[in-house]
Amino acid sequence: MKYNPKFNIWLDNNVLIAMVKGSWTELDAKDYARDFKAAAIPLTGGDWANITFLENWHLGVPGIEPIIKELVGWTIEHNLRYSAHVYWPNTVKEFQLDKMVKKVPQRFELQRFMHPQQAFDWLETHGFNTDNQQRLAVD
Repeated sequence: MKYNPKFNIWLDNNVLIAMVKGSWTELDAKDYARDFKAAAIPLTGGDWANITFLENWHLGVPGIEPIIKELVGWTIEHNLRYSAHVYWPNTVKEFQLDKMVKKVPQRFELQRFMHPQQAFDWLETHGFNTDNQQRLAVD
């Protein structure tokens, strides 16, 4: 049986883009954290941004929360300055995300958007431009 990851991660200039899907187990969260950190390493020498597409993510077991919370802490310690979450409003999804994402107003800003273009536009106002937005159409 071939393992089918529940995420795609890629870099576009100094923006790390992640697209997540499905219901997550702790193994999914560990794989994501590992791959996210590996992809982010080239960016950590300066300020960088992130867009995470969560529309097709269907929550996770409670065990994912400390794993993702640690990942968020790592990203902030390694110069992540702006993060955009893209998904249609969902109270249950927001509840779990809020448990995992800590806010550090002086160094880190998180915004939520319903449409991808809004997220790209917001990051652009902070100097984080991307070249390959069309990649979003792949998934």
